[in-house]
Amino acid sequence: MSEKNNVLDLLLLGRQLTLPLFVANLVSTWYGGILGVTQISFESGIYNFLTQGVFWYITYLLFAFFLVDKLRKYDAVTLPHLVGQMFGPRSEKISAFFNFFNILPVSYALSVGIFLQILFGGELWVMTLVGTMSVVFYMLSGGFRAVVYSDLVQFSVMCTSVVVVVFFCLFNYGGLSFLQQHLPATHFHWLGGHSLSTNFVWGLIALATLVDPSFYQRVFAANSTRTAKLGILISTVIWILFDLCTTAGGLYARALYPEADSGQAYLILVMETLPSGIRGFVLAGILATIVSTLDSFIFIAGTTLSFDLFPKRWRWKILPHHISVIFSGLLTVFLTYVFTGGIKDIWKTLGSYSAGSLLLPLMLAHLKPKLISDNLFVLSSISSAAVISYWRFGVVLS
Repeated sequence: MSEKNNVLDLLLLGRQLTLPLFVANLVSTWYGGILGVTQISFESGIYNFLTQGVFWYITYLLFAFFLVDKLRKYDAVTLPHLVGQMFGPRSEKISAFFNFFNILPVSYALSVGIFLQILFGGELWVMTLVGTMSVVFYMLSGGFRAVVYSDLVQFSVMCTSVVVVVFFCLFNYGGLSFLQQHLPATHFHWLGGHSLSTNFVWGLIALATLVDPSFYQRVFAANSTRTAKLGILISTVIWILFDLCTTAGGLYARALYPEADSGQAYLILVMETLPSGIRGFVLAGILATIVSTLDSFIFIAGTTLSFDLFPKRWRWKILPHHISVIFSGLLTVFLTYVFTGGIKDIWKTLGSYSAGSLLLPLMLAHLKPKLISDNLFVLSSISSAAVISYWRFGVVLS
């Protein structure tokens, strides 16, 4: 096997990803923010299902029916590689830059750190470093293949565990009537007491799916167009069921432990209310949910560095990819210090840059090929990033 084929196998499993593996890998990869989702449910109720569910389901369907057929016509390896084929080399670099920071799994590294801190104690940064780098080193051994097969196991555990929590709470505490008696009325309003502008931001962030490199990686790795399209549709159904369970879990956590820290409330619910045997299984499911996203995102971040940002002479070499993956893991841990506002703020900041800077030019290019030049794509992306920076930081500071 040539070195290029070795790298293609490392990055995309040789484009032979089957439907069961596609679904298990996509579902587990895309749903790593269980502590962030249950935090929003704890704080705002079913508003979580709107902002972290409904908005996203719409984008999944758009991806499946509008983008998959178009993407499979290209011989691309990564999203920036695709952008380079569509627009030119400058566009490839700028898209790689934005996607690198969008895909860095800062919130998931923080979630692993919180999880390990609750179980073992110690400093949060130490637990974050230990958890993240443990994932990095097992991932280096097998590349995308290691990610795919580990996610298959994690998929089974994570899906079963959230169902177990809901059934246990229903059996022991009751259903909707119990929650209505112990929760604020706003927890059952779709807007959750938030403004329409806040919901608009979440809608924009959901559109980031259309330019998310993890979705593109799975589509490029699939063994056929049918596998990619059907895999996204099946995954969407599973995500709906999963979201119903995590929203309910956050509601029960608020009802039973209203004074708990919102970011840790779901873990407290598991630790305090479940029997020991079930508790261990559910804790494994929570960890699997987080780790299955953490490993995939660090892997893609490393791929973006070695394949898209480094000099092209390193593109089809394995060692630069391994070094990039290690660097991406360490940078992710460092960035957990930068974002002190919690998981929800991390999603809003990094997600808004990706959607705002890359979404419009890329979607226009699919509708009207050759409409946007290489230089115009770069100008559009940089201008959008500047506007977003002013909106998120400049307005606040003024």
